[in-house]
Amino acid sequence: MRWKRTIQLLDVHCEGEIGRVAIGGVPKIPGNSIAEQLHWLNTDPKGQELRRFLVLEPRGAPIGSVNLLLPAKHPDADAAFIILQPDQAHASSGSNSICVTTALLESGIVEMKEPETVVTLETAAGLVRATATCRDGRCEKVRLTMVPSFVHELDVEIDTPQWGKIKLDLCYGGIFYGLVDVGQIGLTIEKANAAALVQAGMVLKEAINRTKSVVHPEIPAISGVAYVMFRDIDADGAIRTCTTMWPGRADRSPCGTGNSANLATLHARGKAKVGDVFKSRSIIGSEFEVGLQAETEVAGKTAIIPTITGRGFTFGLSQVALDPFDPMADGFAMTDVWGPSAGEI
Repeated sequence: MRWKRTIQLLDVHCEGEIGRVAIGGVPKIPGNSIAEQLHWLNTDPKGQELRRFLVLEPRGAPIGSVNLLLPAKHPDADAAFIILQPDQAHASSGSNSICVTTALLESGIVEMKEPETVVTLETAAGLVRATATCRDGRCEKVRLTMVPSFVHELDVEIDTPQWGKIKLDLCYGGIFYGLVDVGQIGLTIEKANAAALVQAGMVLKEAINRTKSVVHPEIPAISGVAYVMFRDIDADGAIRTCTTMWPGRADRSPCGTGNSANLATLHARGKAKVGDVFKSRSIIGSEFEVGLQAETEVAGKTAIIPTITGRGFTFGLSQVALDPFDPMADGFAMTDVWGPSAGEI
């Protein structure tokens, strides 16, 4: 073969959300920390080229993420990873942490011990402790102890031409979110409304980032609202979510970082305390268990330590390659399947 680059991917999904894990062929990523490596991927042309190669057509697809498995920098970490998506590289993700943990254990990169294996993952947002329940060589479920989550600002009002004033919460759960009660846009969180929810999410994300500035007080590489997550309450009390992702798709999982951010709002409003556990349900009906493990502080701000429990499943092994004569090495996206914002890619 005359391939210029090859990367091996273990295909995993967490509660329906695809998180492929690059387990071989990952090039050296410059940076003395995972946050510096995240910054390089988002700012250096070679970093952006790598991201586009893996996530855009013809090698990528609109759904899911690609997780770059990296050597850990922190002495307590078993492995590090950064999430690649069409818009940029991201610092943290609950569903992708579960995918990476499942990949590490079921591939044998990290030794599986039954009935429980603890894997410490290093992300640009900090260390995530993954406690995997294991049986018969399989990772049955993963409980994540997430990075500290906190409220940036509650009850922010954004003026929109479509819906008038929209009230939302700006919160951090490993990345920054705009959290919106879905009734304000006249929709419900169900599969039939996925396209409409995504279009609304893209409009609101642009409006938020145009009018509000958010930067992590201790990790400057994490800034800006990454996603708008719509929320509601199901009849049984479960938190129903739909995280909308640029350029135009809905998270299939209940969203770990989004639920971490939302849990911070519940705590700030006196609706959640240490020891509480909630059920969160995605737009396709898959579920996470969301717990409030502890209270803490981030740069003087009140913060919480959330836990997220869900399942990961391996479903394939593939190799992505680049022909040096391929004119589409930089990748592309089209609005027919990627959503209305794909024209900006």
